[in-house]
Amino acid sequence: MKKIWKKCLMLSLPVLMLAGMFQAVPPAQAYTAPVSTVRVALYNDTETYESANLQNVSGAGYGYEFGYYTSDRQFVSLGATVTSTNQITMMLDRNMVYNSSSNSYSAGTDGSIVVGCYHIRLDSSYPDYPSARAAADSFSSVNAFVRYEDGSFYVCVGDYTSSAEATAAAAGLGIAQTYTIDSGSSYTVTVVASRTDTILFEFDCGTAYSLAVRPISTGGKTQTWFKKLTYYGDFVYWRNTGGNLRVINYVNIEDYVKGVIPYEMSPSWPIEAQKAGAITARTYVMANLNKHNSLGFDVCNTIDCQVYYGTNGATSTSDSAVEETAGQYLVCQGSLCETYYYSSNGGATENSENVWTYAIPYLRGVVDPYEAAVADSISSYYWTVKYTGSELASKLKSRGYNCSTIVSFEVVEFTEMGNVYSIRFTDSNGRTFTFSKESARTVLGLRSQRYTVNGQQVTTGSGSVYVNSSAGELGTDLNGAYAVGSGGIGQLPSGDVYAITGTGTVEKVDTTTSTSTGSASGTSDTFVITGSGYGHNVGMSQWGAYSMAKYYDKTCADILTFYYTGAEVVTSN
Repeated sequence: MKKIWKKCLMLSLPVLMLAGMFQAVPPAQAYTAPVSTVRVALYNDTETYESANLQNVSGAGYGYEFGYYTSDRQFVSLGATVTSTNQITMMLDRNMVYNSSSNSYSAGTDGSIVVGCYHIRLDSSYPDYPSARAAADSFSSVNAFVRYEDGSFYVCVGDYTSSAEATAAAAGLGIAQTYTIDSGSSYTVTVVASRTDTILFEFDCGTAYSLAVRPISTGGKTQTWFKKLTYYGDFVYWRNTGGNLRVINYVNIEDYVKGVIPYEMSPSWPIEAQKAGAITARTYVMANLNKHNSLGFDVCNTIDCQVYYGTNGATSTSDSAVEETAGQYLVCQGSLCETYYYSSNGGATENSENVWTYAIPYLRGVVDPYEAAVADSISSYYWTVKYTGSELASKLKSRGYNCSTIVSFEVVEFTEMGNVYSIRFTDSNGRTFTFSKESARTVLGLRSQRYTVNGQQVTTGSGSVYVNSSAGELGTDLNGAYAVGSGGIGQLPSGDVYAITGTGTVEKVDTTTSTSTGSASGTSDTFVITGSGYGHNVGMSQWGAYSMAKYYDKTCADILTFYYTGAEVVTSN
């Protein structure tokens, strides 16, 4: 299928610009971040736990304070603290047994350390934690602890594996006041001293609030171990569906970004590249507040959102990149940008609507001249994969398509940036299967949408020439067109005309029609796919940012305004 290529150029004489090309640029509009605390699901967005451990980082904290977070992300302390240990475990209020090999608790009663879920709960409530704690301390022969339940404090005595065992224990203790044998609810979170059966605290507010644990500082900013990684901030144990625990890090946005940059970019990269990464990471999470609100968090910590592994990988340079851009966001026309980014684009970024669904003004495709300088340093930047017709059929079948051996695989249409827009497979029975946009990459699990099949050639003539927008087409004949030069408005001369492209290079304007050519289906049973880049190609190339900073002395603002058309960096009020 033929595809006419089109470019929007600024015609020059030698540096003349078409009349009306530039419009007044509105001043930057202020932006105010609505919150300073973000909610990040730890480990991944699907992982939940029967139990989860915390441990203070030595010298950065000791002990814990318990409370909950309000809907406006304010921590409310319950006045309950633990200062006797730096290792605690949050778990379900079930019969739980400790497994030393995994250093975790799981449902069961067969083991040397068992935490029972049946308690003797005194019916009297207390207005605050200290008074409830004092009442619990009166039980010297058995462990008693405080439970916060729906706004009141209660004393619970012992942990037993059955109601009968708890009833017998209560009789033996000779408890004078009324009590209830209680096993908690499907929302209860139990806190124990790790590796023991000693319950320290319980929390149950149904779906209204979740237990929040705040590490106690020993001077300076606390850091806490969770699953062999260290984090700033507080930890919330969300159990709103009545199932296992979901661990959510409530963390200041700047500390969050410090936990993203070392994993989304190498901390050895130039600081201007890392600063660009910091602004995109900060903007991304703020633009995606409440993205997963039904699960209690804003963003996950995987590539589905942004990789976030806390403080372990941070360096003085990566931290400086965050600190030097603190409070800075990328906006377009006063609104936050969706700052999508990826590893490398292979030579050109892409319009958002040619990959996903909607046309977004600042996510415009641009030819990227910067990646070429570092292509040899990027693993698998240029890539090739081969499939037989039967292997292609197998891939399509795995995705639910009923097809026989593929006999033809062709790129039906390329975008103006030279990326694949649409592909078509034909099987031996003559059935066709067409995939467009991102599916043209993901259906085969390819590294990018920038590829050709069986040596297909892609050339990029300009076709029609436009001024300002697609509504201002000049056609293929530039005779009679006018441009603005140093001497005012003048008619373009006959002969060759040159223009400044979107990347700042001067090129001859070629108005001849050009198409994609070459053999797309091949004559053998083998289809060779050759491409470059890695990722979805929308927004910023991380390797492009690296190259711009290292070899072209570009600032973080230069990088961001190149990859996000019409966007600007502003500081939150």
